[in-house]
Amino acid sequence: MGGVQFEEDDVTEEPTPEAPETPEGEEPIKQRKNGLYPGVSDELAENMKSGWADTELHDLEPVEQAPHTARRRAALSARFPGERLVIPAGNLRTRSNDTDYSFRASTEYAYLTGDQTEDGVLVLEPEASGGHTATLYVLPRSNRENGEFWLDGHGELWVGRRLSLTEAEKRLGLPAKDVRKLADELTDATGPVRIVRGHDAGLEAALTDKVTGERDEELRVCLSEQRLVKDEFEVGQLQAAVDSTVRGFEDVVKVLDKAQATSERYIEGTFFLRARVEGNDIGYGSICASGAHATTLHWVRNDGPVRSGDLLLLDAGVETTTLYTADVTRTLPVNGTYSPVQRKIYEAVYEAQEAGIAAVRPGAKYRDFHDAAQRVLATKLVEWGLVEGPVERVLELGLQRRWTLHGTGHMLGMDVHDCAVARTETYVDGTLEPGMCLTVEPGLYFQADDLTVPEEYRGIGVRIEDDVLVTEDGNRVLSAALPRTADDVEAWMARLTA
Repeated sequence: MGGVQFEEDDVTEEPTPEAPETPEGEEPIKQRKNGLYPGVSDELAENMKSGWADTELHDLEPVEQAPHTARRRAALSARFPGERLVIPAGNLRTRSNDTDYSFRASTEYAYLTGDQTEDGVLVLEPEASGGHTATLYVLPRSNRENGEFWLDGHGELWVGRRLSLTEAEKRLGLPAKDVRKLADELTDATGPVRIVRGHDAGLEAALTDKVTGERDEELRVCLSEQRLVKDEFEVGQLQAAVDSTVRGFEDVVKVLDKAQATSERYIEGTFFLRARVEGNDIGYGSICASGAHATTLHWVRNDGPVRSGDLLLLDAGVETTTLYTADVTRTLPVNGTYSPVQRKIYEAVYEAQEAGIAAVRPGAKYRDFHDAAQRVLATKLVEWGLVEGPVERVLELGLQRRWTLHGTGHMLGMDVHDCAVARTETYVDGTLEPGMCLTVEPGLYFQADDLTVPEEYRGIGVRIEDDVLVTEDGNRVLSAALPRTADDVEAWMARLTA
C-alpha cells in the first residue's frame, strides 16, 4: 500500500456527482480529496458491476476452537441471565493520515468467537426461557452494486476478501448478521445491557443511556477470570507459541555476528521473521537489550550496539494465529561465554528461578512462587554484602527490590499479561489450579550508575523466564527445550554457531 494511493476513499465529507448511486439506507462512498481521478463515469460504474465469478465458499469447516468457544459462551450466559451482553472486536485505528495500525481483535471477542475481523461484535440476547441466543455481527462482502468493493479504501479490492455472512456462520458456528445495522438495533434495545468497553466507541455511544461503568466492568472482570484456567485447545496453542519462540531464539543466536555489525535491531528483526512466518505476530514488543540496556526492564527501542563481552537479554514471544502468546527470556553472552561475574549473577537468578518453578503446583498459593524466588535473591544480595541482613528483614522491608524490581511472574494466555483485570482475590491472592499457565521470571538488575554495588556489577542485567503450566500433579515447563543453566546455554550457543 505504501506505493499506491486510494483514488477514492472515505476521507472527505461529500461524494462527487459522478459517484455511483448509493442504495437506500447505506452510507455514500466518499471521494479522496486529492485523488487523480475526478469521479466515476456511468460507463465505468456499470462495467465494474458485472463480469465477476461467484466466489462463495461452500465446503468450509468450523474453526478448531468452535466447540470451545461455544462452551465459553454458555458459561458467560449462565453468569448473566436475562441481560444483553455486547462484546466488540474493535475498530481499525489510524497510524498516520490514511494508514492504519495492523488490527488485533479484542481478547474477549476472539476468546468467545474465534473470529478476528475488525468491527465484529458478539451479542448474547437473553431468551425468555433462559439462556441466551448468540449472534455474530460482522461486515458482509463488499457491495458491488454501489462500487464499495473497488472505490472504498476498505473495500475488498484494496484490503482483501471478507467472508460472506453464510461463510462466517459455517466457520464460527453461530448465526451472523450485518454489523452496520447493529448500532440502531442497540439504540432501540430494552432491558439490562452490558458492553465490554474500550473497543468500539460507536456502540458505546448507542448504549450510553442503557449501561453503567460499574456493570460493564463486572462483565470485563468476569471474562478475565473465565480465562484463568486454560482448556485443552488453549494449552496446545500456548505450547505451539513456545515451540516457535524457541526456534526464534535459535535464529537469533545464529546471527549474533551480524547483530554485532549492526545493532539490536538485527536481533529484533530476526525474531520478528520467525513470528510472522509461524504465527500471527509477536505477542508484545520484543526486548532485545544488550549491555547496560538489559537493566531497563522494558527496553523496546532496540537501537543500541551489540558487543562481544556483553550480555544480551532477549525477552520475546511468538503469538499464534489464534492469538495465544509465549513469553520467554534468556540472558546470553554475546561471545558465547559468560565472564566470571556474569556467571555469578546468572547462576543466582537461575537458582531463584528453580525455587520459583518448584513452588508451582495445584493447591499452592499464587504468591508462593514469587516468594520462593525472592527469598533466594535476597539471600544472595545479603551474601554479597549489598544489603544488610538478616534475609527476613530484607524481605519484610522489600529492600531487595532495588535490584530485583518486578514481580516474579504473571498469568499467560491470549494476552501476555493475561487475566489482568481479574479480582485480586482470584488472581494474586488466589490458589493455583490445573490448567493455569504463568511465567516464572526472576531477575537481577545492576544499573550502570548504581554506586552501591561493586563497579564490576554495574550495567549487568539478568532475567530468566519460562512459561509454566500447572498440571494435576505439579507443573510442566512449556519452554523446557530452551537451555537454562549457564553451562547448557554456552554449549547450546556453541552448537548453533559452529
